[in-house]
Amino acid sequence: MRRERAGHTLQTTALINEAYLRLIDARKVQWQNRAHFYGLAARVMRRVLVDFARERNYLKRGGGDWHLPFDEAVAVSAPRDPDLLALDEALTELARFDERKAQVVEMRFFGGLTEKETAVALNVSPETARRDWRLAKSWLLRRLNEKPG
Repeated sequence: MRRERAGHTLQTTALINEAYLRLIDARKVQWQNRAHFYGLAARVMRRVLVDFARERNYLKRGGGDWHLPFDEAVAVSAPRDPDLLALDEALTELARFDERKAQVVEMRFFGGLTEKETAVALNVSPETARRDWRLAKSWLLRRLNEKPG
């Protein structure tokens, strides 16, 4: 959440609470190890944030009750959020090519794990986790900056 814009309406405690509730619903999951838990927790937090972004975009596109004239909307428009939906799509595409790099991004970006914690959770060396993080960020940046068409 520290990477989100200031004044974000979803608080950190609400994100953790929602993730906890979703993890509790997964009672039938056979936890294999710490990496399995961290991976699933990061994936759940990713889903919560993406669902929140989708809902917010829905409301921005007319899901609310009142409409603001264009000239007033320009004057009061909020700063642009990072596009979590585009990131989610790009991360899903990255997972098709390299699942571990996608897991590293989920754990670091959505789960908030450090480089060392990610390495331990994935049972890889810290250098491998560092390299995966660097390559994944580079790949995602290039993918997100591509112009459609």
